[in-house]
Amino acid sequence: MQNCPKSTLIPAKLGNSGVIRSKSAFASYLRGALEDPWVRFQIELEFVQSLGNPDYLTFLAQQGCFEKPEFVNYLSYLQYWKSPSYSRFITQVAIISYFQASIHLYPFCLHMLDLLQSPDFRREVAHESVTRFIDDQMLLHWKNYLRKRAELVSKHVQSLDTMSAPGPGTSS
Repeated sequence: MQNCPKSTLIPAKLGNSGVIRSKSAFASYLRGALEDPWVRFQIELEFVQSLGNPDYLTFLAQQGCFEKPEFVNYLSYLQYWKSPSYSRFITQVAIISYFQASIHLYPFCLHMLDLLQSPDFRREVAHESVTRFIDDQMLLHWKNYLRKRAELVSKHVQSLDTMSAPGPGTSS
């Protein structure tokens, strides 16, 4: 990661025991934490990356989050993560869920962020069958990605070799 000023949530701010005792105290603490640009950056990055998990999208849909205008506006606001200056921070690490045998790679999160701009997608992602379909498509993509990429690179190398090979009647 880039050299960014590190800021941490200090437990001392939570009180002597390190425990927040009321919702209003937590809300106050959270507002203060979000004023720190580094903390806000980390929270938004974590949330955007979590959108690459179809099961999490289904959970959000089933909780009614996608029906709230404030949440939909927040998803729209998060579109800035698609710009290269922000998307470079999105980690390309596979998360493997052994229980469901699925792989979620974070760059899918930007595509999901695009899809979440559609009311139809937000409505459909509440269904488990849609979640399984998205999971399957992600798995198929990564299952075939390296093989297809290797084939393309091989063809490109062969075409470069043919272009650089001396023609008939030329001496090398």
